[in-house]
Amino acid sequence: MTQTDGPSLPESPEGAPNVVLVLLDDVGFGASAPFGGLIHTPAIDELAADGLRYNRFHTTAICSPTRASLLTGRDAHVAGVGTVMNSANKYPGYQGLLRDSSATIATVLKQNGYSTACFGKWHLAPPWECSPIGPFDRWPTGRGFDTFYGFLGGETHQYEPTLYEGTTPVHRPDGDDYHLTEDLVDRSIQWIQMQDALAPERPFLLYLAPGATHAPLHVPGEWSEKYRGRFAQGWDVVREEILACQKDLGVVPEDTELTPRPEELPAWDSMSADQKQVAERLMEVYAGFLEHTDTQIGRLVAELKRSGQYDNTIFVYVVGDNGSSAEAGLVGSINYFGALQGMQESVETQLERLDEIGGRKSYPQYPAGWAWAMTSPFQWVKQVASHFGGTRNPMVVTWPAGIKDAGGLRSQFSHVNDIVPTVLEAIGIEAPAVVNGVEQTPMDGTSLLYSFADAQAPERHTTQYFEVFGHRSLYHEGWIASAFHRAGMPWSVGLPPIDAPFEDDVWELYDTTCDFSQAHDLAADEPEKLVELRRIFQSEAERVEITPLRDARANRTMMPNLSAGRTEFSYRRGFFGVPETDGPPLRGRSWTMRAHIDVPPDGARGVLATMGGNTAGWAVWLTEDGRPEFRLRAFEAGTVSIAGEAALTPGGHVVEVDLDYDGGGVGKGATITLLVDGTAIGTGRTERTPRGFYSIDETFDIAMTSGSPVGDYPHVFPFVGGLDRIDFSLH
Repeated sequence: MTQTDGPSLPESPEGAPNVVLVLLDDVGFGASAPFGGLIHTPAIDELAADGLRYNRFHTTAICSPTRASLLTGRDAHVAGVGTVMNSANKYPGYQGLLRDSSATIATVLKQNGYSTACFGKWHLAPPWECSPIGPFDRWPTGRGFDTFYGFLGGETHQYEPTLYEGTTPVHRPDGDDYHLTEDLVDRSIQWIQMQDALAPERPFLLYLAPGATHAPLHVPGEWSEKYRGRFAQGWDVVREEILACQKDLGVVPEDTELTPRPEELPAWDSMSADQKQVAERLMEVYAGFLEHTDTQIGRLVAELKRSGQYDNTIFVYVVGDNGSSAEAGLVGSINYFGALQGMQESVETQLERLDEIGGRKSYPQYPAGWAWAMTSPFQWVKQVASHFGGTRNPMVVTWPAGIKDAGGLRSQFSHVNDIVPTVLEAIGIEAPAVVNGVEQTPMDGTSLLYSFADAQAPERHTTQYFEVFGHRSLYHEGWIASAFHRAGMPWSVGLPPIDAPFEDDVWELYDTTCDFSQAHDLAADEPEKLVELRRIFQSEAERVEITPLRDARANRTMMPNLSAGRTEFSYRRGFFGVPETDGPPLRGRSWTMRAHIDVPPDGARGVLATMGGNTAGWAVWLTEDGRPEFRLRAFEAGTVSIAGEAALTPGGHVVEVDLDYDGGGVGKGATITLLVDGTAIGTGRTERTPRGFYSIDETFDIAMTSGSPVGDYPHVFPFVGGLDRIDFSLH
């Protein structure tokens, strides 16, 4: 760009490469074909052939911390996000507040002449800052990204997502064949093309984080059909098949051993025929979901090649932010957020809806056994930071202008906090000491640039701690000490947490230089080495301010909330896209909603108020012909529908919903009455309500719906008619 005598723009180093960071969600080490898995992933294959595969790369074992570490180059606790946002608490390192002293790669590159964009999942803003009134400091546009299009929470409906553009809630594009991953890649490609047209001399940073393959497992049927019958042998055999493929590919050493199934997980052969049928279908859908996702990433790669930008683009593809997710329990679920809250559907219900799995009316997740299989050959799964099943993920790095060993394999120990230092060194930018007037903490990661040219180079990241939910480990110079915190299994997320004593945890010790999969515990043989590593872990824990140790599942504290302490609420048109946690707190209590409306001469229609979505939630609306309706869906535990028989006449009306809660704790039943102008027009009964929430992705909306619809009405379905206000009274 030609500089003028007036204001100038920051300039990037001469020949600075573009940077693309892709982060998938909940993909285990053994899922994708280039790392021995049974699922076809053509983009990973293509990039691996052009670049390098890393087979000893690690994440933090859970979502938000991995993202914080990836984007800042710091350990997650140092960045302020040591636990998933949904379990943040008041203690240092766990508050879920991305610290200004840990500037993101987007901020640093933006100040060095880069354009920056984020598409997809964020999950780095605390819930009380996720409403349309902000503050927006910890949204992507407040953390260095010029452009943001995606969702803020941990997951979203893939067909009917809750989306934001910049800081504004928006609806998905119209179309019956919509899928979020396709949309995110479309937007990424369009942004690259716009960038190239407007400022071709300016390099860019693109961060693409699809919601895939986090639950819900949503993919068009033709993708899952490719895998029909492929997993009938069950998870025990699949793990063996994956390890054999891994050895054939050379992504694990020939002497790697398969670690045994945890005794808490059922053997495949112990499952009933019906359970196997459901579990097999869930895995087929997951496989189709992963292939579909990766295929979309391939379109982004194709655009970089078409536009001539591929050779000088550092493309970092992290295949999962943690290990595979076991959070749907031992048998899996077609509506897993209900299962998380103790509302597991029966296998009979699962069989009745078998053909819906993967479609827009389902919200599925596979059983824990498949999660374990997809982390082959390691122990455990997502959340478990003590073992590689939780922390080891595939990574591929491609940069034709800077990597000459195309198709190479790298086995140096590496961690997600290494990505920012690697990118900065490759570009030729020093990590800033001060950003926006704030002194920066040193980066904890180590640049991997040294490994690009030399597969045998000694590893430089020699020490790394891990901690999530009390599961903890310490890697040091080839050895790793591991302590699984037995306060709950990773597939028992919805059960009440147990604050188990840390001193009861058993420490294990592994020599990873000759034991790739953590198959042989040497704690009894090498007690002095274990003492040494435990001492280093304690030192690291003190450095990042997480002592005394606390399990974030059991140590919940009061955090800010926009609706806390209030029992009366009034809303008007234009209020939508608000997280459920920032709406009126309706859980476990009686409440009344009154909508003050005016019906025009030609009638009224549309949503009045709604919370949640089509898998769980409630809504009140006027049908296309003007009749009032109410629906409450309690996952698979039941649905209450109340419908008026006549359209509302022109003029002013009060549409009222009265929910009379049974009491006696959360998750109990309720009697619901729909009234118009004080007269009851219908009553319904539910024996269950959610113990916690309808969803973590759907929103609370007035005069329209965002995300998936609770009722049988069209996408968005804005209210047409006069709306004064909608009042809520909590009892």
